[in-house]
Amino acid sequence: MVTRTRAVAGSPPAKEPTRIWVFTALAALAPMAWGTTYVVTTEFLPPDRPLLSGVLRALPAGLAVLALTRTLPRGVWWWRAAVLGTLNIGAFFALLFAAAYRLPGSVAATLNAAQPLLVVCLAFALLGERPTRWRLGWGVAGVVGVALMVLRGELSFDALGILAGLGGAAVMACGVVLTKRWGRPEGVGVLAFTGWQLTAGGLLLAPLALVIEGAPPALDAPALAGYAWLAVVGTLLAYVLWFQGLGRLPVTAVSFLGLLSPAMATTLGWLLLGESLTLAQMLGFGLALLSIAAAQLTPETVRNLLHKTPDTQPERTT
Repeated sequence: MVTRTRAVAGSPPAKEPTRIWVFTALAALAPMAWGTTYVVTTEFLPPDRPLLSGVLRALPAGLAVLALTRTLPRGVWWWRAAVLGTLNIGAFFALLFAAAYRLPGSVAATLNAAQPLLVVCLAFALLGERPTRWRLGWGVAGVVGVALMVLRGELSFDALGILAGLGGAAVMACGVVLTKRWGRPEGVGVLAFTGWQLTAGGLLLAPLALVIEGAPPALDAPALAGYAWLAVVGTLLAYVLWFQGLGRLPVTAVSFLGLLSPAMATTLGWLLLGESLTLAQMLGFGLALLSIAAAQLTPETVRNLLHKTPDTQPERTT
């Protein structure tokens, strides 16, 4: 007998939009947690150890989850978990750090902001979700908003860094869409599903870190605290909420939430590091937030809201 957790027939339809917004808010916490990576890395972690940072973010958390849940992949999910772990964790972390070390952080963040546009295209190719002008337009607006937030001063452009930045956005977009396409195996919770991917991604990065960066250095208390934050909050909890959102919400709408990461990084730089904010940056911040909010809606929903017409149907189109 299969037990389903769907809402029973006859339940008030108004509850469904509320549940969607709750899951959207929870999923939004993931990129906000990712946005703390910059300040934690610069203030607490040892320099020039990007791959080690990726390993310590992913592998201990993944192994701890496997020990806790005692759930391993079965059948096709061995290779699917490896593919998703490579895309969402291993390859993404490696390319993200490569771009960060070869480019100004502002340029790397702007390249990564192209991810929602890539997700829209991939969702059409792999999921059959037709792109709308509404979301394409807000995707472009989101990139412009992030660029206004983070691009400043004289910039240097490195060809390999540009390729790494675009590659990072591309592999993450592929991981997001494939996660939505494959879903989760029946009976496997989101925590175990996250543990599979963290372990796979960490195992991919571990030998690379050892070969390229050498043996890990001695870690002081601030470094241990920083790695603990990134592993528990910035990776494990963040990805659990992210994968939960991907399972319950339109994939293109969720992808726009990633714009919160550079927004959070900019905010923390202003609050904690004394970085100044110009008028253009504040305008970009507002435009990025507007793009995120608008991507969760459709033009019809916006018209209903403006005319104060109740809209009890959840938004499911892309």
